Amino acid sequence: MEVTGRALVVNRLHFPVTALGPGRRLGLWTQGCSVRCAGCLALDTWEPGDGVRLTDGDFREVWRRALDQGADGLTVSGGEPGDQPEALTTVLRAAREEAAGREADLLVYTGHPLAELLRRAPALAAEGLVDAVISEPFRADAPTTLIWRGSANQTVTPFTSLGHERYGPHLEHRPERAPMQLLASDQDVWLIGVPRRGELAALQTALRSAGFRHGQVSWRPAPAMGPGADRRAEPVADGRHTTPAARPRPDSSTAGPDGPATRKDTDR
Repeated sequence: MEVTGRALVVNRLHFPVTALGPGRRLGLWTQGCSVRCAGCLALDTWEPGDGVRLTDGDFREVWRRALDQGADGLTVSGGEPGDQPEALTTVLRAAREEAAGREADLLVYTGHPLAELLRRAPALAAEGLVDAVISEPFRADAPTTLIWRGSANQTVTPFTSLGHERYGPHLEHRPERAPMQLLASDQDVWLIGVPRRGELAALQTALRSAGFRHGQVSWRPAPAMGPGADRRAEPVADGRHTTPAARPRPDSSTAGPDGPATRKDTDR
């Protein structure tokens, strides 16, 4: 399914992201996914109607702030960015314009095969709007230790000289530990990065040991709630290759859409 329109429907924005690409990056996660890989860690990003529309002006403001704070690049993940090809193209054009004269690279994640993404959004390659793409659907039966990838079939494809410079050294890189960020507010805990097999279970165990009572997690379907059920949100332990299902406020500080409420941001 492709969604037309120039306002990108998003789940979340956050800066700085250090676990999805080189350096310190602005992370943007789209809302809506038609790929729906088995074993996906981000079920909360699947439904297209659950997101917020990010206007061109709002994106440019957030991106400029990130660049002024030293952002090395932009990572667009999801959800499935390729399901909104027109809006994705508009955002990447704006990112290029605002970053003119700076070495800020643009990275797009997609669960589609690379050829399908470029069929949907040909300007990404034709106009040089992307420096690298990490493509192919996640396969739970093909675990990998390759950096920034969730399964062995997924590939990193550089498109530009900057893309080859930044991503070429990492094509076969297997770090001892996957780069991850753990962030928390008073109500949510979420993970940015690509966790390896078994790491989410270890996170849940560590949270329980620390006395944190978690509710719904993004890698399992939400339970059905009958009439009269208590629908108040519990604290959420949310681990995935993106972030949790909090709503973005595009006019917020690039410290993250939750601004000062985000009180823990640790890299590993």
